[in-house]
Amino acid sequence: MDMFKKKSLCAALAGIGALGVAGAAQAVNVSGNGLGQVLIYPYYTVRNDNAGNAYNSLITVVNTTNSAKSVKVRFLEGKNSREVLDFNLFLSKHDVWTAAVSASGAGGGIIQSSDNSCILPNQLPASGQPFVNYQYTGSNDDGGGTTLDRTMEGYVEIIEMATYSPTSTTSVNVTHVSGVPPGCAKETDALAASEALAPSGGLMGTMTLINVDSGNEFSYNAVALANYSTNNLYAASGLVQPDLTEAFPPISTVFTSNATYQSTWGLGTADPVTATLMHDNVMNEYVLDSITKSGTDWVVTMPTKRFYVFPAAKPSPAERPFQRNFVGGVACDDVSLAIYDREERTTSTPLNFSPPPPTSTNSLCYEANVVTFNNSNVLGSVNSANIPTGFQNGWLDIGWTPNSSATGAHQLINSGGTVITPLGGTATTGNSVVYVGVPVVGFAVETYSNGAIPVAGASVLSNYGGTFTHRYTTFVAVP
Repeated sequence: MDMFKKKSLCAALAGIGALGVAGAAQAVNVSGNGLGQVLIYPYYTVRNDNAGNAYNSLITVVNTTNSAKSVKVRFLEGKNSREVLDFNLFLSKHDVWTAAVSASGAGGGIIQSSDNSCILPNQLPASGQPFVNYQYTGSNDDGGGTTLDRTMEGYVEIIEMATYSPTSTTSVNVTHVSGVPPGCAKETDALAASEALAPSGGLMGTMTLINVDSGNEFSYNAVALANYSTNNLYAASGLVQPDLTEAFPPISTVFTSNATYQSTWGLGTADPVTATLMHDNVMNEYVLDSITKSGTDWVVTMPTKRFYVFPAAKPSPAERPFQRNFVGGVACDDVSLAIYDREERTTSTPLNFSPPPPTSTNSLCYEANVVTFNNSNVLGSVNSANIPTGFQNGWLDIGWTPNSSATGAHQLINSGGTVITPLGGTATTGNSVVYVGVPVVGFAVETYSNGAIPVAGASVLSNYGGTFTHRYTTFVAVP
């Protein structure tokens, strides 16, 4: 069996030519400064925490440039990344769009916004726009459940589709005058498409998970991808395009501590984005301190998994870099777990999830996973895996290694890659490059509870929390 079967390159790439080292400027990469053409928000939730207190998720996106832009806003549920809502949003120069996601009376999520920025096909209703379950019900039933409950947690992606000349009708329509765009009612998909220019980047965004009743709030920055496309990507509202398979040129650049790896992939695949997000280990801390009644949850999201994992009707295994298809409501990838306390101690017995996952080994089975410690259930997720530990505080390492029993899962292989080593040094081309692990983003949340304490003669709730971005290792092999 060829464990390093290469994906063929699309013949259309011939028109691009050999970009080599100079092409790095046109290659998608994780933005070091937090600005980009694509924003990935690893988690939203409107569930209740373990005490029954409800979360709301507050999202922002900022256009830091001098040009009006159109962006696709897409919410995806967390089990199998089925889309639950999308729309086209227009941002004028220096604009900020804000919205809140909360629980609806129908048992799912609902989005509300008082922002004036233009939206197609329609402005969001004042009462809010409910999330929908069309992509996983009826003939789309994937086995993960068909109720609206799945829409209560997931993640968000925002993709810049186009920019607009300041003199274009679209730019005039959507640019705020005294705080209000004058032409939202006149803007159409046909007009926006006819005046669309290539994306230019410069987007940034945040998400805040706020639980008013518990006194906790967790905020994080969206992961930004730069140089996603030199093409105009405008797609009419109501269409699922663009998505994370439309990087152009389809080239990825990955930076490690001692080399730069640039790979060209087939058109119309998620491989360029997947390569930029590949990690073989995720590391972060946990706090379970008994005095502060602390709890910890980790969000571990794989934002391109849906392009490689298919329903049970498809043959197994899944496409690389993933291990199993979505069967019985799960698509599990085996992981290794290594835990330590703050004094370098570790367990002498294998660390296991409890209860055990649907596979014979430790595994994460969803697209937006929550790993909780000692059943903290800080975020109240139903897409969770619990780690029982006797260590109050410390750090954890989750790892993915190539799995030969699954035809080489947890590796993405490219032929003809360019390797620059050391950084800024000599470039070699024609390499077989193996990106190890899975595409993953996320963060940890920690809670601290001191209860009610007296402050200036009054009893004040003293609960607080913190958010901590994951750290990763990136392993790229050149056999």
